[in-house]
Amino acid sequence: MDYLETLNEEQKKAVLATEGPVLIVAGAGAGKTKTITHRILHLIRTGVRPENILAITFTNKAAREMRERVMLLLESPRTDLKIQISQGQTFGIPFVSTFHALGVQIIKENAPLLKLPRHFTIFDKSDSKKALKDAFNYIGVDPKEVIEKVQNIISSEKGRGNSLADYLERGAYDYTSELTKKIWQRYEEILSRDNALDFDDLLLKTLKLLKNPEVLERYQNRFVYIHVDEYQDTNLVQNEIVAMLARKNKNLCVVGDTDQNIYSWRGAEIKNMLHFERTYPDVQTFFLEENYRSTKTILAAANDVIQKNKYRIPKKLFTNNGDGEKIGLFEARNETDEAHFIALKCKDLIESNVPADEMAVLFRANFQSRALEEAFLAYGVPYQMLGTKFFERKEIKDVMSFIKASLSPENLSDFARVINVPARGIGKTTLQKIVAGKENELPAGMQSKIQNFREMLASFKIILEKEKPSVAVKYIIEKSGMEKMYSTGLEEDSDRLENIMELVSLATKYDPVVEVGIVPKHGEEDADFTTGQSAEESNESAIEKFLTDCSLTSDQDSLDGQKTGVKLMTVHSAKGLEFDYVFICGLEADLFPHKGFGEKRKSGEESEEERRLFYVALTRARKKLFLTHAGTRTIFGSQEVNSPSEFLDDVADKYVEKESYFGVEKSEPIFKIEF
Repeated sequence: MDYLETLNEEQKKAVLATEGPVLIVAGAGAGKTKTITHRILHLIRTGVRPENILAITFTNKAAREMRERVMLLLESPRTDLKIQISQGQTFGIPFVSTFHALGVQIIKENAPLLKLPRHFTIFDKSDSKKALKDAFNYIGVDPKEVIEKVQNIISSEKGRGNSLADYLERGAYDYTSELTKKIWQRYEEILSRDNALDFDDLLLKTLKLLKNPEVLERYQNRFVYIHVDEYQDTNLVQNEIVAMLARKNKNLCVVGDTDQNIYSWRGAEIKNMLHFERTYPDVQTFFLEENYRSTKTILAAANDVIQKNKYRIPKKLFTNNGDGEKIGLFEARNETDEAHFIALKCKDLIESNVPADEMAVLFRANFQSRALEEAFLAYGVPYQMLGTKFFERKEIKDVMSFIKASLSPENLSDFARVINVPARGIGKTTLQKIVAGKENELPAGMQSKIQNFREMLASFKIILEKEKPSVAVKYIIEKSGMEKMYSTGLEEDSDRLENIMELVSLATKYDPVVEVGIVPKHGEEDADFTTGQSAEESNESAIEKFLTDCSLTSDQDSLDGQKTGVKLMTVHSAKGLEFDYVFICGLEADLFPHKGFGEKRKSGEESEEERRLFYVALTRARKKLFLTHAGTRTIFGSQEVNSPSEFLDDVADKYVEKESYFGVEKSEPIFKIEF
């Protein structure tokens, strides 16, 4: 059990406590992922079958990291795999995924119970918004003013476990709730028509399936040991799914930090973690408080800030790292002054050999990025804005729609999206006829065009089922005409062509791999010996995995494979990340803590979440923190005079040193830059 030697005492206790409910309160940078992965390794080493272990987290990035670390910990996993395959056995691995990916798996395995095909479509947020727009148009209401509100209401209701039927049973409180009822009904009709589920359905339908005793027992027998990462971020539906799966064996290990609960607006329920010991009276609780990330100065400031909150499981982070540098504080005249200080400081750090990727600028509201981007461009400082989602680009969504429409021809949304990509002379009127089931009323020439398109999709389906994902995606890009469409030589089209070609590169990661050194038995030459499936079955599974992962991609996933540079992002997007140097800007009253335009100032539990958000921002830094605020800031077109954030008062003076411009002579104007 030498693998336990790398753990501290509290981590070791948590790893060894394998039976019954376990609560691990893990502070920022305290090695929670290491603890979970070693716990999984320990379970397998002590005789638990790998396929009986489930680990759930929230982002693809976190799930991928956890999965890779588990596989690295298992001794010679590929050798073990070869031995078991040669003996005709099935090699199991722990199921490590996001909540939504787990939902997809359970739904696919039980699709007939929901009257869904295995190749059902997943609507991402933009797909859902388009469907809602169609619903608004269907009932003759302009969506501009209320579509976001209606979308949030539907998502929130589903996150609390409520279906359309539940919502319809309530009386209409106002115009918006009455409108939501009508829109939701039509929206569900569109989802049903396209054999589609939205993100919230992936959890809600999973919960529905688990209420079937036979289905529940099957997954309880499969997932005997359950781990949940970032437990403080679970909503009501996620928590109920976990509780149902763990009810039989009660081997539930949850890991989280109430001080990092920052997603209540997404439905995250801090009470799930606060009340865990009440729900499971025989729970064993462990505290991971030793921080391996930050300096003593950073942690001291973070501890002082968060201890003012009441709704938390008390803990205090400590570290054996050095004191480190003091926290830099810059008082700017306005947002431009602030942005230029940050850009210049980043430039200076880069010139002193600090990698640009080890710096991050965090802000509370998206609008703050404009001034920052201008300053970074002005000084030629490389940067990357987190939030440009690769899978939301039009050309990428078009390729994905070609794939989905080929696999599910009855999916009218994807069919309609690409029937005229590239242009085939098929307009809106024709589409309306197709959707209305009146295709036979169209002219013969138009019917021929539509038939040709359907035949092309049918040929794509054959390729998707028989070829590896990378080959199939490349084939579709070429034969659909998209490659030719973007081969104009224009810069914009070249970028789009590079993007869809990047999709081919991504697809190669899903190509089935045949084990080297294993001789197939007679008649099994077409088998994939990594999965034990036939080539066709393996390719089909691979394209399903490719589609699922692409549909579930999150903001943080867009960091992978991008150009290097200082990372600019909201604090919410920074959760789970860490950097050597971190700038937290806009620390002003009503900006951070945040008060939205026309909103009242937050109080009680809401204000505590803002403080938790600041705590998360502070604990992203390893070596040095910079805090900045501006005396005036232009917000919604008006220049406002601001007082410093109350959070700055919570950072003791002994931890802080004031910053000023550097490399600029005092006799010169500060902003001597030509744009």
